[in-house]
Amino acid sequence: MASFSGFLAKPQMGITAAGDGANGISSLMDYVGKGGVDVGDDLVVLLYHIQFACKRIAALVASPFNSALGKHSALTAAAASDRDKPKPLDIVANEIMLSALRNSGKVSVMASEEDDAPIWINDDGPFAVVLDPLDGSRNIDASIPTGTIFGIYNRLAELDNQPVEDKALLNSLQSGTKLVAAGYVLYSSATILCASFGSGTHAFTLDHSTGDFILTHPSIRIPPRGQIYSVNDARYFDWPEGLRQYIDTVRQGKGKYPKKYSARYICSLVADFHRTLLYGGIAMNPRDHLRLVYEANPLSFLAEQAGGKGSNGKSRILSIQPVKLHQRLPLFLGSSEDIDELESYGNVQQKVNPGYEV
Repeated sequence: MASFSGFLAKPQMGITAAGDGANGISSLMDYVGKGGVDVGDDLVVLLYHIQFACKRIAALVASPFNSALGKHSALTAAAASDRDKPKPLDIVANEIMLSALRNSGKVSVMASEEDDAPIWINDDGPFAVVLDPLDGSRNIDASIPTGTIFGIYNRLAELDNQPVEDKALLNSLQSGTKLVAAGYVLYSSATILCASFGSGTHAFTLDHSTGDFILTHPSIRIPPRGQIYSVNDARYFDWPEGLRQYIDTVRQGKGKYPKKYSARYICSLVADFHRTLLYGGIAMNPRDHLRLVYEANPLSFLAEQAGGKGSNGKSRILSIQPVKLHQRLPLFLGSSEDIDELESYGNVQQKVNPGYEV
């Protein structure tokens, strides 16, 4: 797919990657270790287990043997009133991530989109991890990109004497401003792990010949303005006036950027955000649908570290204090100038939700 061709090109010139290989190639583990940015031994161990789990999920998604699961998913979805009801592949991916976090010995609590409540793992684990183990799983049968999203926080040691249920929840409801690291893994024509450890956003592409994630795009900078908007505009007549005016304006080339915008929409959050991160523009879901803890905070952290923004249409995502584990909200991600222009239209959050089937 053309969207990912940039990641298969040579690494950006003029930027020194961590690692001391003879050919200048750096793996993810080289990059985060003592010879690279040195994120600390505990986080290195955790990242090793996360990337290993994501390689297992990548193999699962690409396997011809998941077709039976996919058929069962379709039957389950047809009978379900909640379009986000977990499917078998989601559940398997969730179990893979939970096993990896347990084996790392570095995680106190895991909060997942697939679980009703956080899972307390280890009293001594220095980190709390929030995640969406397999975003976009409905697309698998059509071979459309899917992804894993994760965020990592320091464990709140001041809560150690609280009941397990309380400290598990409060550790999982930390503000996005407290993220230590965040990332996503895109499962597509290439498997790409994009992460930030608080000093820029960097992408690593899986080399299937070695099993290593190789640094292909260090220090990604999202263009300050793009020429692409990504949204399901079949919902146009359910949108508020401000959002309709914004979309009408930019696609006619009458906005602050005097060129007509194009629409690109995959309906896979990780894939739409990945393209936006590379090419600029804005990716959005204007209704209260995406989850603050598992999706909005980690992706907004990555956007900001790349020079972009994450907004709910009115304010910065990372400044919003979560109050519920599965709290939903509108999400707008992308180039800083595009987000600013969108917010200037005022009423851009969709409140009409007639109960979409797809």
